[in-house]
Amino acid sequence: MPGKTYRGFLALILTLLSPWAIAQDGRILATGGVTQIEGSAGGGLVPWAVMAGYGAEGEQGGTVSLSHVSLADYRLSTVAANWSWNNRVEVSASRGQFNLGTLGIALEAPDAVLRMNTLGLKTRLGGDLIYGTLPQIAFGVQYKDLRDPTIPELVGAQRDSDVDAYLAVTRLFLGGAGGYNLLLNGTLRATRANELGYLGFGGDRNDDHELQLEASAAIFLNPRTAVGMEYRRKPNNLSFAEENDWADLFIAWFPNKDLALAAAWTRHGAIAGLENQDGFYLSLQASF
Repeated sequence: MPGKTYRGFLALILTLLSPWAIAQDGRILATGGVTQIEGSAGGGLVPWAVMAGYGAEGEQGGTVSLSHVSLADYRLSTVAANWSWNNRVEVSASRGQFNLGTLGIALEAPDAVLRMNTLGLKTRLGGDLIYGTLPQIAFGVQYKDLRDPTIPELVGAQRDSDVDAYLAVTRLFLGGAGGYNLLLNGTLRATRANELGYLGFGGDRNDDHELQLEASAAIFLNPRTAVGMEYRRKPNNLSFAEENDWADLFIAWFPNKDLALAAAWTRHGAIAGLENQDGFYLSLQASF
C-alpha cells in the first residue's frame, strides 16, 4: 500500500482520538470486538454477531482500522471503516491489497498486487451478547469486487466479483471460564471465494457457493485484555493449487473505548502453491 495512504489513515485515527471524538457509553468495553480482515466487526478472521463500535439502543457508533498480515511469501494490508446504528445494523467498507511477493518475482512481476474492495451489511436478528436466553444472532452479506482479475482468471477463477452471506451467533459468558469472561462465536458462511476473493470467485473444480464453518473462542484475562483463537474453513475451487483452512492465536487489548490493538500468530498453510504461509497479524482500530 502506498505510504501516503498509511499516513492519511494514521492522521484520520489521530483526528478521531481528538477531544471532540465521542465514544459511545452504552455498551461495555470490548463488546464491539475488533475489525476482521474483510471489514466487519468480529475477530481478525471471522465476523461475529456484534455491531461495530459501542452504540447501544438509540445510539450510533463505528470504527476505522488498519490491519496487516505478514506471511512467508505474501503481505496483506487492509484499511476499513464501519458504522452501526441502534445496535441493530452495521455498514462496512474495506480495501485490501495482497502483495504477491515471491510469486510475483516468479511471474517476473515483482510489484504485482491484487486489490479488492469489500462492502458489508450486517443486521442483528435477535438475542443479546450477554443478557437473556438467546445469544446474539446476526445475518450479514459481503460484496467483494476484485480490481486486478488478470492473474485469477489465468488460474481458473470464473468471476471477479461476488457476494458472501453468513449467519453468526455470539455469546459472552460472564465468569464462564473459571471466573473469567468467555466469548464463543460460530459463523456459517456461504461462499465461493478463492483465498477470500483475492484469487477470484468460483473455479474449474467448483463454481457453486458452499457452506463453510468459522469459529472463535476468547477468554478475557481482565476487562481490557482477551486471548483466543479462530478457525476458518475455505472452499477448494481451483485445481491448480490446494486451498487450506486458516487459523490464528490472538491477543487483543482495549485500553479504552477509543482504541483497540490486536496481534496474532496466523496459520494459512499453502497459498497459490507456496507452502507454510504462517506469519503475524497486527491491527489498530479507533472507535467513535
